[in-house]
Amino acid sequence: MNRNLILGAAAAAVAVAIVLVLTLGSSNQPENGLSRISFATDWKAQAEHGGFYQAIANGYYAEAGLDVTLVQGGPGINVPQLLAAHSVDFGIGSNNFIPLNIVAAGAGAKAVMATFQKDPQVFITHPRDDVTSVADLKGKPIMVSDATVSAFWQWLKAKYGFADSQIRKYTFNLAPFLTDPQAIQQGYLSSEPYMIRKEGGIEPQVFLLSDYGYPGYAAFVLAADRTIAERPELVQAFVDASIRGWVSYLYGDPAPGNALIKRDNPDMTDDVIANAIVLMKRYGIVDSGDTLTLGIGAMTEARWKDFYLTMVGAGVYSADLDVHSAYTLEFVNQGAGLELKKQLSGE
Repeated sequence: MNRNLILGAAAAAVAVAIVLVLTLGSSNQPENGLSRISFATDWKAQAEHGGFYQAIANGYYAEAGLDVTLVQGGPGINVPQLLAAHSVDFGIGSNNFIPLNIVAAGAGAKAVMATFQKDPQVFITHPRDDVTSVADLKGKPIMVSDATVSAFWQWLKAKYGFADSQIRKYTFNLAPFLTDPQAIQQGYLSSEPYMIRKEGGIEPQVFLLSDYGYPGYAAFVLAADRTIAERPELVQAFVDASIRGWVSYLYGDPAPGNALIKRDNPDMTDDVIANAIVLMKRYGIVDSGDTLTLGIGAMTEARWKDFYLTMVGAGVYSADLDVHSAYTLEFVNQGAGLELKKQLSGE
């Protein structure tokens, strides 16, 4: 599954940015008493965006004074570029690299919320006795995408001694994996493993990198520095309503959000959505660790520092990069959604 791992300058994204400027307009124009907000996701509508769709469907954004339009991501959509051009008000940054790359590029945006406490990136193998952990993959050929080579692959090199000679190109086509029992590839927890079972009748081994020490968050909500400075109340309202949406999606009835997901992405099916929800809950992708006391969306200085220093050691970033410019804790860690969670989960 393609994720915007690296800040680029694709011509397609420029064209999209121009279209969005013309069609969405400014968020600061209240309509029917609501401030219009545009929010760009990092891929086509799916369960991994479910909380945001739920916040629309359940009226949480409207209750917060916001009229939110979700702009689907996909090939050629560059969320950081759209934010830099002020074509959208908020966007999803797929992983820690996105906010840090924004700082390096001076693009003027930062993370205001970490939707995923665990990055859902996985490695997948056929059933085999010689691989029982990520460490066992050292030295073996692995299919990874071009973007991955500049992202969490660098962490694997630093922590587990992986080498670039292991890299084989992953084109998001499952055929090479399905036809080769020795194949190993990257994937997304809720995507490739499920399709491998469905299409190949294979029960794959799945290794979630977060369970092996990968320190990154994922699915950040990004906001432009200008928006944070000039409209902090708008950012707070969006974050709080999004958190409520995620609590409702995970612990209540996700049907309202799912209906909007399938409206925006007709190729999405009920079984794929249901599988993703189960896995997000089982593995604590959204709600685990710090979020249990601080609320969904939590971030901490310690985890950001851990990720940054790890990547400095891997040679990805320079030691003088201002990591604190990549995020702000101003809008999270306030316990938002915890009371709603108690109500819905019966705690």
